Amino acid sequence: MYKNNWQNRRRGRRSHQQNSRLRQHGSDERCNSVAEQSPQDSGPISDDESPSTSSGSAGSSSVPDLPGFYFDPEKKRYFRLLPGHNNCNPLTKESIRQKEMESKRLQLLEEEDKQKKKIARVGFNASSLLQKSKLGFLNVTSYCRLAHELRVSCMQRKKVQIQSSDPSALASDRFNLILADTNSDRLFTVNDVKVGGSKYGIISLRGLKTPSLKVHMHENLYFTNRKVNSVCWASLNHLDSHILLCLMGIAETPGCATLLPASLFVSSHPGDRPGMLCSFRIPGAWSCAWSLNIQANNCFSTGLSRRVLVTNVVTGHRQSFGTSSDVLAQQFALMAPLLFNGCRSGEIFAIDLRCRNQGKGWKATRLFHDSAVTSVQILQEEQNLMASDMAGTIKLWDLRTTKCIRQYEGHVNEYAYLPLHVHEEEGIVVAVGQDCYTRIWSFHDACLLRTIPSPHPTSKADIPSVAFSSRLGGFRGAPGLLMAVQQDLYCFSYT
Repeated sequence: MYKNNWQNRRRGRRSHQQNSRLRQHGSDERCNSVAEQSPQDSGPISDDESPSTSSGSAGSSSVPDLPGFYFDPEKKRYFRLLPGHNNCNPLTKESIRQKEMESKRLQLLEEEDKQKKKIARVGFNASSLLQKSKLGFLNVTSYCRLAHELRVSCMQRKKVQIQSSDPSALASDRFNLILADTNSDRLFTVNDVKVGGSKYGIISLRGLKTPSLKVHMHENLYFTNRKVNSVCWASLNHLDSHILLCLMGIAETPGCATLLPASLFVSSHPGDRPGMLCSFRIPGAWSCAWSLNIQANNCFSTGLSRRVLVTNVVTGHRQSFGTSSDVLAQQFALMAPLLFNGCRSGEIFAIDLRCRNQGKGWKATRLFHDSAVTSVQILQEEQNLMASDMAGTIKLWDLRTTKCIRQYEGHVNEYAYLPLHVHEEEGIVVAVGQDCYTRIWSFHDACLLRTIPSPHPTSKADIPSVAFSSRLGGFRGAPGLLMAVQQDLYCFSYT
């Protein structure tokens, strides 16, 4: 009897102690919960008060996202996000994103530098691909895609030495745009001048041969304080004899389209006359294109605000087509008398140049994107068209059925005017995103083959400009990619 009473009292004391500990634990949890929901504004919060040591912004779901606060995975603390206009070392979402992007870029550059010859996968080489193709283990599409992946993955970054009569200008002027001509032996450049404005130059790619990559820049005295909206090569006297530029108007000076002779930089053809410079007054041109079609000989087009203007350089005759949106991208077809246009509204339409008025049926083809179209590229057989927009979408369209047959994922764009480069001969598609990464896809199956980080820190003002060719430097050149960023020019050639 006594023994039973003593055991009951002992059980009672144990349950009382357990209940006390549970109540105390619940109280601590409530205190921690309140501390997490209302962190102090005056400084960082210690990680001892947080339920986890990993960051929600770093991809971990165990750390809660607190409105107005950022969790630093290195310091393991929450920090208050300050307004973007605060100039006293602010911690903003933009600066956090920039820091993460820079860390990722440096990591990718380090991985590329470690490998002298980058190989896509172990055992992935040309001989094995050829053997599998002959044995019937690979179809044509798979073989082409794997062969392109092997070539692209082996491209190495090498800095190109630029020679010029004014070395001081090379150290201060920044590349804004580069554009290769048809034979890829010249490169037209638009450079931002330190004092403001832009100047032009032509780089001869004849000396672009390994191991010494040396090129020469030919400059002239032409200088403009107006923004260059669009550039294309023009064939007036012979192939790529001129450069067509669209300049925005400022103040009381209207916009214009200027034909600049290439001979002003370097006289590669004895018959060139430097005096063949002409300018056409055009208000607010967003885009331009030169026609190589025989039915629109010596003509160029400019995309304006709600209008397309086709101008004959020799006669001065103009043909106008009204649109419902700004025309941001243009290209002439070579075999058919058609001009394809990409609009800010997302519409892509073709103009039949044989129509002399804006009557019924002058729009030959109509396609639609969900965002502003920044680039249109007609493929060789002129049965397909590739277009990119400001939502980062790249689509391959069938012009006969007006349906999208392929989409290329991974491109990054939010609002920038970014070009698209399609190279059917090499079977690749190249585009530079607003995040400053250059991405290369397989043309045949839209597989992302490689992502190349910028050699310089990412910035909205330093988006690289690229040019890809199957024959860099002329007919005897090798396939490769040229990348211009800040004051530097890089070459990624096949090895």
